[in-house]
Amino acid sequence: MAKKQRQKRRRDKRSGAAPTRRKPCPFCREKIDVVDYRNAEALRRFLSDKGKIRSSRVTGCCRRHQAQLARAIKRARELALLPYVIEK
Repeated sequence: MAKKQRQKRRRDKRSGAAPTRRKPCPFCREKIDVVDYRNAEALRRFLSDKGKIRSSRVTGCCRRHQAQLARAIKRARELALLPYVIEK
């Protein structure tokens, strides 16, 4: 009896969604140069329901503003403007 060889599945490089246009950075769109840690309401938009900082893929921020955003959220947490964890 011959052993059946498993067929290797090839991943098609073209499979999946077509490349889409990346959404513009909300800070670049509004021409905001520096993200302010004191604006807690604006920073809340970039937190998940558990209080985690959302990734740039989700928020659409450019690399520069995403770094400023993370720093601003951490500073706001230190000053108790934002919670570390949001419990339900």
